[in-house]
Amino acid sequence: MNDWPDRRTGDRSERYGRGSADPQPEGARSMPHIQRRPAPPQRPQVPPRRPQVPPQSPGYDDRYQDGGHQGGGYGPEPGYDSGYNTGQVYGSGSGGSGGRRSGGDGGYVQGRPAPDWRRRIKLGALTLVVVVLAVSVSTYFWADSKLKREVDLSKVIERPESGDGTNYLIVGSDSREGMSAEEKKRLRTGSAEGKRTDSMMILHDGSNGPTLISLPRDSNVEIPTFKGSESGKTFQGTGRQVKLNAAYAEDGPELLVRTVEFNTGLRIDHYVEIGFGGFAKIVDAIGGVELDIPKAFKDKKSGADFQAGKQTLNGEQSLAFVRTRYAFAGSDLDRTKNQQKFLAALASQTATPSTILNPFKLYPTMGAGLDTLIVDKDMSLWSLGNMFFAMKGVTGGEGTSMNMPISGSIGSNLVWDKAKVKQLVQQLNDGEKVTVKGN
Repeated sequence: MNDWPDRRTGDRSERYGRGSADPQPEGARSMPHIQRRPAPPQRPQVPPRRPQVPPQSPGYDDRYQDGGHQGGGYGPEPGYDSGYNTGQVYGSGSGGSGGRRSGGDGGYVQGRPAPDWRRRIKLGALTLVVVVLAVSVSTYFWADSKLKREVDLSKVIERPESGDGTNYLIVGSDSREGMSAEEKKRLRTGSAEGKRTDSMMILHDGSNGPTLISLPRDSNVEIPTFKGSESGKTFQGTGRQVKLNAAYAEDGPELLVRTVEFNTGLRIDHYVEIGFGGFAKIVDAIGGVELDIPKAFKDKKSGADFQAGKQTLNGEQSLAFVRTRYAFAGSDLDRTKNQQKFLAALASQTATPSTILNPFKLYPTMGAGLDTLIVDKDMSLWSLGNMFFAMKGVTGGEGTSMNMPISGSIGSNLVWDKAKVKQLVQQLNDGEKVTVKGN
């Protein structure tokens, strides 16, 4: 029985010795030699590339080799030079840094390929985009969860028709919610229970640019028929004349919106309110607001004490600045002008790359404002952002700021000029340039 691999038909006695039964001593066995394909023709002046052939163990079956000679034995074919050097070391070797380097016999081997920088740049850019999107989405949901959507404008009855653009009613309240006793003392807010409106403005963001209109808290207005925000009961209007801030004190934001719409004929699309504490924290979060104060003034009640000239106001000073009224001859009218000036500066200095692109300033600023911000149920972060940039546009020369036109007073109440108010509202609703002048 022949137990040798196929094609190995040579005479074993001639190749591997004569066996123990032979009188002649057994000769050394010849090791199988791996036969290789002939190297391809060499190009002129280019050394041939040495293929890396792993060493084979004795007994390697050469039937898988194409170069075996017809004799089928293990010996090399006569005249064949395999070029195999048992001492040749293949590979880049230690200290190699890619590229081509000389082998031990003068040949060359292929080293590490050059890096594909174009591919790396594409992958880096893609990774950056994914990270930015992830941060943006997470920031959106974080900020959205902080909004206090507590005002339901669907409870407001007998509303005017909508016109051009979007109208925001912005209210600064004297709410002390969340403030410690030390903060109340430092900010000179007092400790009155509940909350009242300290400032009110309409911001119109329309096709002819933004318009900011202050509504003095002492404005003389009529309380119309309204539906109670809590009870749902309808209260008939009696022609009762009150100060505008009394509407808020009587039944909150819903009645305030109803009163403003009834006395102006302008539909309010969104409601935004912020308290004393949140206002001061926003200013401190952005590192203060720079203002140019034309004339020095003091006010013991608000704690204001300012010199003339450019200066940076912190949260405490900013609150005193927007609350001061008794230091001015125009009282509430002069105060509303200062409030407009300050809010425009605040928006202008907050909506900057140094704040928006700096997470150490952006998140504290957003957190400080959103924690105390109260909005209507239909307010989105997108609408809130549009309001903010429209406010910035007022100070950037793209819009107009003014007080509601006043025709006189009744006692301490300021009476609006009804003809001018009607003209102003018509221009806003039609998207026309505002030509009406306020006080």
